[in-house]
Amino acid sequence: MWHHSIIDTIGNTPLVKLNTFHVDQPGTVLAKVEYFNPGQSVKDRIALKMIEDAEKRGELKPGGTIIEGTSGNTGMGLALAAAVKGYKCVFTTTDKQSMEKVNLLRALGCEVQICPTNVEPDDPRSYYSVAKRLNDEIPNSFYPDQYNNLSNKASHYEMTGPEIWEQTEGKITHFVAGIGTGGTISGTGQYLKEQNPDIKIIGVDSVGSIFKSYFETGEFDKRHIAPYLTEGIGEDIIPENVDFSLIDDIIQCPDREAFVTTRKLARKEGLFVGGSCGAAVWGAMNYIKKNPLKPDDLMVIILPDSGTRYISKVYNDEWMRTNGFLDDRQVPELDEVIKVNDSRDRGLVTVDMDETLDDAIKRMNDHNISQLPVSSGDKLVGSLTENQILGLLTQQTNVRNKKVGEVMEEPFPVVSADLKVDQITRMLSDGQPAVILRLDDGRHTIITRSDLINAMSKSG
Repeated sequence: MWHHSIIDTIGNTPLVKLNTFHVDQPGTVLAKVEYFNPGQSVKDRIALKMIEDAEKRGELKPGGTIIEGTSGNTGMGLALAAAVKGYKCVFTTTDKQSMEKVNLLRALGCEVQICPTNVEPDDPRSYYSVAKRLNDEIPNSFYPDQYNNLSNKASHYEMTGPEIWEQTEGKITHFVAGIGTGGTISGTGQYLKEQNPDIKIIGVDSVGSIFKSYFETGEFDKRHIAPYLTEGIGEDIIPENVDFSLIDDIIQCPDREAFVTTRKLARKEGLFVGGSCGAAVWGAMNYIKKNPLKPDDLMVIILPDSGTRYISKVYNDEWMRTNGFLDDRQVPELDEVIKVNDSRDRGLVTVDMDETLDDAIKRMNDHNISQLPVSSGDKLVGSLTENQILGLLTQQTNVRNKKVGEVMEEPFPVVSADLKVDQITRMLSDGQPAVILRLDDGRHTIITRSDLINAMSKSG
């Protein structure tokens, strides 16, 4: 048997049983290994579909240029299809992505522009904005926009879902996938639920991404957004391809657990995969802890890409140590940070926005604290810090009688209790004076730089 071109080999990737992650427990856990696609990732599926649909609509014409913002894998899929079909490619990506991905795209003749990660999506420097600008500037160009192009979701509805249903002979009971653009989980999930509405669809998100918070509250709250290093999953936007109505649960995975699990997949299972694959498996195992599988249950986890993209990062000991993921120091767990100062009440002390600045100062003195969240009812709407108050007192007269709501600053970020100490440290090092920690029981507490210093000095 032979194929007309490399794009004919996309799909029909194998299911492989995980033997070291789900041991002596009921049920079966299978991994769908997407690095068997020609571009070594699940994104080959959506790349071909987006191009073919654009050709049918007349949006992509012979000799045209494909322009896309990508974390690397979609770019690879688009580049392979473009090479076969005779298109040029220009890609934007972020400085968070591995150089392996950038170099692979350039090896295929693509132009790659690297943009800063830590800017707002609508910032003209963001990789979303740069891709849109290039599409406006370059004649005869096509911007696939994988986040909002519903051909993305359709590719998985038409291909990935039916493959899994057929490969498992309709016995699948749980489907687990990372959420990035949302196409994989939504398209596959829709097809599977149409075959059997009882199938559980579990999404895996990065700690610091917006998806879990939005799934649980229906609100887009930027305070839940924090830096993270896992590539390919998590976002600070809500793409049109994400259909939350199809998702039964979302598990957030910290960077450390994602990368450690990724390395274990290589060493224990022989699956040389990328960081989001480790996140998916870690998320699946944590879901099972709370929702044990039954003997006849069959879980399928999507492993999106190959480890060849991450040699300089996840599989590099020096990079892992530099980022605190392989470290011989005694780094405290988050609960140790919370409990480190037993002499101080760790309940969240707040001031209402209708109270005066004088009330806020007295409360800070009474509790011996330097930061104070501002509330309005049961919501946190702002913040006060020692430095800010000092500036107000020296620059304005009668400021003590002003309402807090008139002088408060932006609220402190609210983060999940799943966050790791190294991630909170990065947030505080980037200029945040404090973060609000949302505990599992619904309460909140505050973490400051001094809390981290005290906890680390005691653990060391």
